[in-house]
Amino acid sequence: MTVSQITTHVLDAQRGVPAPGVGVELSRRSGEGWEPVASGTTDADGRAKQLGPERVPGGEYRLRFDTGAYFAASGTDTFYPEVLIGFTVADDGRHYHVPLLLSPFAYSTYRGS
Repeated sequence: MTVSQITTHVLDAQRGVPAPGVGVELSRRSGEGWEPVASGTTDADGRAKQLGPERVPGGEYRLRFDTGAYFAASGTDTFYPEVLIGFTVADDGRHYHVPLLLSPFAYSTYRGS
């Protein structure tokens, strides 16, 4: 199994567990706006390890998380139907791990390793 250069891990901070089944889309900024690169769903451990190719060109990227559907599946109201995280990838081949700590009314992220 090959791991993509950009990965994520979604943790449900309200329940204190990984968030499986969250839809994730990776896009890259182009001259025409945002162009899709890959999409997937978090696994049982809340991770998306195959989100695009092993290596992406440098530039601006965005992860979109379908948090509304995740919370709706458990009957939980949420203020955020989606979470967008924009970040810059250097053209040096390093791995980018972008975790999301999620609750119905707040979220946080950071550059992981």
